[in-house]
Amino acid sequence: MKQSWKPGTLVYPVPAALVTCGDSVRDNLLTVAWTGTICTNPAMLSVSIRPERYSYGIIKEHMQFTLNLTTAAMTRATDLCGVKSGAECDKWELSGLHRYPGVAVACPAVAESPISIECRVKSIMPLGSHDMFIAEVVNVLADEAYLDPVTGRFDLESAGLVSYSHGAYYAQGPKIGTFGFSVKKKK
Repeated sequence: MKQSWKPGTLVYPVPAALVTCGDSVRDNLLTVAWTGTICTNPAMLSVSIRPERYSYGIIKEHMQFTLNLTTAAMTRATDLCGVKSGAECDKWELSGLHRYPGVAVACPAVAESPISIECRVKSIMPLGSHDMFIAEVVNVLADEAYLDPVTGRFDLESAGLVSYSHGAYYAQGPKIGTFGFSVKKKK
């Protein structure tokens, strides 16, 4: 049997990501879990942010942000950036994270992030408690520490990415399959 519950957002796990925003005069970072890929060509993603969040106004003003994936080593800083407000403190200093200069956008990336995805906002969709920023990916910054020296392939799986599920952070588990493995013919 299954119980019937009131409507809720139970699509978990989701990435525990840090969004950086602003410019060299004023910047900030905040933790988001409501993010995802929305298009391949052009490459686009979305983040949903409450309008009362300090970073909301900064993103709306500049119409750009960087989505930074987080690792197990970054979990404490990731949580801190979700519970503290940049209006009241310097989250860079408190978290111990470092700015990495943006390439295609004015806002910094997080130096410790294995992948930082620079985005330009195309539209903002009011949804209720959150507004969705629909953005085009304009550049990706990949940490060279995760490049395979032989193949040059980026090994994101070895980064130890973190996900968020119903109030808790989790490290990625072991690989259990690859795309198409269920129909692959045996040799």
